[in-house]
Amino acid sequence: MSRENQLVTAVNCASLLLICSLFSPLAIAESPPTIVASPDAVVEETARLLDQAIEGRQDELKQDKAALYTLIDEILLPRFDRRYAAQLVLARHWRTASEEQRDQFIDAFYNNMMRLYAEAILEFNIGRMEVFPFRGDATKKRVKVKTTMRLDNGTKVPVNYGLVRRDTGWKMFDVEIENISYVRNFKAELNTEIQVEGLDGVIARLEAKNSGSAAQ
Repeated sequence: MSRENQLVTAVNCASLLLICSLFSPLAIAESPPTIVASPDAVVEETARLLDQAIEGRQDELKQDKAALYTLIDEILLPRFDRRYAAQLVLARHWRTASEEQRDQFIDAFYNNMMRLYAEAILEFNIGRMEVFPFRGDATKKRVKVKTTMRLDNGTKVPVNYGLVRRDTGWKMFDVEIENISYVRNFKAELNTEIQVEGLDGVIARLEAKNSGSAAQ
């Protein structure tokens, strides 16, 4: 496999790890809320649980996309900050969007990303991933956790996960592969499309793609 193809696989796996944020229950004090788990512990637990979820089921899930989507959906919705990621992607368009448009975009964008990266889950190998101890300020609202993904040729690709601090714990919202941000990339792509087609047009396109994928 070429380095380019390996990097694509690493990107897909990292992106899928982002949207499959399998956060374990975090100990939260009632008043004031205190986040006990460190950001790097969240990423490590996410990777471990993702590995457990697909172990021995790769062939089954490869043939049954509906089951694959269901597996992802069941573990994702309560644990990934879809609204925050969507807000960052829409940027200035978020401020002018109605609440109905925001909700429609969140659902359409999430479902599109799930289907786009779903099969990458079958390539995930926890043995290729190294999570570095978090050295930042855990009192900040947003932090980064640094990791690497090892390719077949031994090259280590830097992968940084963006997490946001919530009362219920840390939640992922972004991933950077070799300094290329998932959020910034889609922000630039959709900003141009929104300027031409409008937000409703973008939402309609995403929903149509999602419906087509679901029908397969």
